[in-house]
Amino acid sequence: MSGKSDEMMTVKEVCAELKGISRRTFYRWRELGKAPAAFKLPNEELRIWRSDFTAWLNHLERP
Repeated sequence: MSGKSDEMMTVKEVCAELKGISRRTFYRWRELGKAPAAFKLPNEELRIWRSDFTAWLNHLERP
């Protein structure tokens, strides 16, 4: 969950952090329930808390 020092990431930033995956890949992962948790702003844009993104990456590392 978010904290005061947490940062909101855009889909573009998440894709860049993942070494340039495409937006299409990110949205496909969302459809499959395999993407990090995200929420919609009132303008319909998605945001991902950096802490949720980090937790998601850490979860992927587990055997």
